[in-house]
Amino acid sequence: MILLEPITVQNVFVFKEVRLRALRDTPSAFGSTYAREFQLTDAEWIERAIRWNGEKGIGFLAMDDDEVACGIAGSFLDEDDATRAQLISMWTAPTHRRHGVGRLLVDEVAAWARLRGARTLQLMVTSVNEPAMRFYERLGFTRTGRTGPYPNDLNIIEYEMARTI
Repeated sequence: MILLEPITVQNVFVFKEVRLRALRDTPSAFGSTYAREFQLTDAEWIERAIRWNGEKGIGFLAMDDDEVACGIAGSFLDEDDATRAQLISMWTAPTHRRHGVGRLLVDEVAAWARLRGARTLQLMVTSVNEPAMRFYERLGFTRTGRTGPYPNDLNIIEYEMARTI
């Protein structure tokens, strides 16, 4: 059974560990890098946990039966339009993929965003991450037509996807 819990100051080091695992496992799925985030101080991780646990932003950890973090997802309300929320930092451990963990995380983020008045959930996915694109499509996301360069490799394109919540 998978349990979802909000990222807090109390579980900040679990958050740090799973985030660094995610960056090592799927580096092209994130706008940051393992090398960059490995350098963050404990105080910076705590600040991030606080930012990810409020009215405008949230982060969730997926915990398995052994109380091991096996997934992560976050969201922020769009600063320019609070009816839009951004799905960010979505990752599921390879051992837990195709077991519903990702769907649980996306559903929880969508529920959080809906409670805050958001009507659309958006995300960016890299052109080299076909499994993620197919996953998001199964959850009802479609490409919006907006693209941009991936910040860590300008040869890779990011596609915006969105769905109504």
